[in-house]
Amino acid sequence: MMLSAQDTEVESSVADWARLAESALTGLDDADFRTRWRALAALGTLGDAPSPRRDEVPRPGPVTGAVAAVEGIGLAGTEAGLCYAMASQRFGIQFPLRAVLPERTWRDLGDVEGGEVLLCHALTEEGGGSDPLSMTTRAERQADGTYLLTGRKSFVTAAPVADVALVFARTASERSPFALSPFLVDLRAQGVERDGPFPKTALVEAPMGSLEFTGVRLPADRLVGEEGSGLALLTVTTAWERALLLSYALGPMRRVLARTVEWCRSRRHFGRRMGSSHLVAARVSDMALALHRSRELVYRIAARLDGGARPRQLSADAALTKISVAEDYLRFAQQAAMLGGVRSFIEESGLTADLLTPMAASTYAGPNDLLRVTVARELGLPVEN
Repeated sequence: MMLSAQDTEVESSVADWARLAESALTGLDDADFRTRWRALAALGTLGDAPSPRRDEVPRPGPVTGAVAAVEGIGLAGTEAGLCYAMASQRFGIQFPLRAVLPERTWRDLGDVEGGEVLLCHALTEEGGGSDPLSMTTRAERQADGTYLLTGRKSFVTAAPVADVALVFARTASERSPFALSPFLVDLRAQGVERDGPFPKTALVEAPMGSLEFTGVRLPADRLVGEEGSGLALLTVTTAWERALLLSYALGPMRRVLARTVEWCRSRRHFGRRMGSSHLVAARVSDMALALHRSRELVYRIAARLDGGARPRQLSADAALTKISVAEDYLRFAQQAAMLGGVRSFIEESGLTADLLTPMAASTYAGPNDLLRVTVARELGLPVEN
């Protein structure tokens, strides 16, 4: 298998996670999402320990270790939707919240690291998610200091099965950077209703649905940070997601590259092995290049976060990373599909190509076109959304 040039401890960590994940999921092929989630979480994939290796073996930092865990479970054959859901919770919710929540508040949420409590990120509404200041969900402060939450969030990953939602709601009527506030909402509370899971064509293993809030009473301590800090926290969670969410693609890409190489080596036509064709060799090399570039970008930005870089300072680099990996992922899948021929579209052929999941990568954590606007602004262009 062609691997990118990563440090030895990272490669060892990825291999260990792959081995453990393969063992943990044995016999669970027909199990539901939560059962498979708990099986992987029990390995420590959602915890602070960056590597399952022995103490005397050098370990990557916590962020790099979390990326290695996600890549490792994907390398083990874990479906892309489950890898995506774990990456989304780890990078889009856990890391940002741990930086702002008091330790006691975090612990009061329950056993997140062990997989018994599942979180979801509730931002998007039917009217759109890329323009958060247009949201209509509101949290009205009451005389006793509590809040009443009313509104609907749509297209929320894990909403049908989650226990706690990080909900962004309007606490002021004007269109202002300080109009939004974040809350931790117990989804068992009175007034919470769920729709879904929605039938999907990509990342199908990750359940998606809507959350309806009808006068849900929230204690004051469910507010994350200060009132009006929603956009600031959203900026941080978005930077984390754009930087590292696509780690879910790395393991599946490595598996597809390995099987494609084996296919091209063993397949014979026109009296020769398929892999002896210069065109075939070039396509396989392009796949290897896309994987190499994607891994280098994701691990490089993870190392910067381990080194103390603040997520908000990495917004442009996070956007560039997400754009590059998403587009490389799609080209990678297209090359694999062309090399697999008709078998790419036959179930159980061993070469079935997944083109929809890579296509979806260009939409999750912000459409790539809007991310290009972010990059252009950082470069000094007066571009509007």
